[in-house]
Amino acid sequence: MAPKASGKKRSSRPPARASARNGKPSVEPKTTTKPVAKKGARGGDLLEKREQFIQTFFRRGAELTEELLREEEKLRARLGDLERENAALRAHVASADAIGDLLVKITQLEKEKRELVTRASAEERVSSHSTERFAEIEAENAKLASLYVASFQLHSTLDLRTIVRHLKELLAQFVGARVLALYLCDEERGQLAPIASDGVPLAKLRRIEPSQGPIGEAWIKGSARWVEGDSTRGTLEAPAACIPLRVGDRTAGVLVVFSTFEHKPSFVDVDFELFKLLGAHAAAALLAARLFAIHGGSLPSLDAFAEIS
Repeated sequence: MAPKASGKKRSSRPPARASARNGKPSVEPKTTTKPVAKKGARGGDLLEKREQFIQTFFRRGAELTEELLREEEKLRARLGDLERENAALRAHVASADAIGDLLVKITQLEKEKRELVTRASAEERVSSHSTERFAEIEAENAKLASLYVASFQLHSTLDLRTIVRHLKELLAQFVGARVLALYLCDEERGQLAPIASDGVPLAKLRRIEPSQGPIGEAWIKGSARWVEGDSTRGTLEAPAACIPLRVGDRTAGVLVVFSTFEHKPSFVDVDFELFKLLGAHAAAALLAARLFAIHGGSLPSLDAFAEIS
């Protein structure tokens, strides 16, 4: 019996415990497990929402990063364009400055060029004037040399033939006379008589009456006459030049150039100077030579010079 009682008790207790565990606890676990289940769902939702938020945040961050990178690329490209434009503008400004400097330099060079051209023109005028003056001086020197030679030859001798020869040579060399003649005054007949000639026979020349043709006019008026144009075509009736030989206020003769050589187509200034010299000195030389010949080529005695002072 005892074992049965103990067995019952053992058997009765466990069901009671089971009932206690399975009865109320069956309800209690429902009340206790359901909140646990709710907490797990909420935690899962939170985790899911957190994961979604994190994913959305990172995705949005990645998108923003990509957008920022794209914007950075655009900005870098724009910066490159701006730098190139800035470089181009700097080059243009530098080029404009360089062009401005070149224009200023060109203006300065043009000014210097004008100054140099002005100075060169002035120097050229001075040089031209100097050259002309030098040519004039040379011409004057040649003229003086010719006149000196003529004067020296006229007065270097008292021989009449030599003086006449010198006259012919002077007219031939300095004036280019091809045909010439020397007329002296015959006061007894009142005529001009030819006493020497060159290029034409003396017998072909005739005496000249006062105021007869150019030769007679030069004798009466005492002034030289010559043609302005071609002197190579002179004739015996129309000579190229007539030079009266003067002694004081009187005309002692006329030196006539009928024509000149081809290389001397006309008379020049030095020829006129020579005409004047011959007109002033030839007659005196001829008369002195004639008087010297009349006195036998002897010098006058001192008594002839006694009353000079």
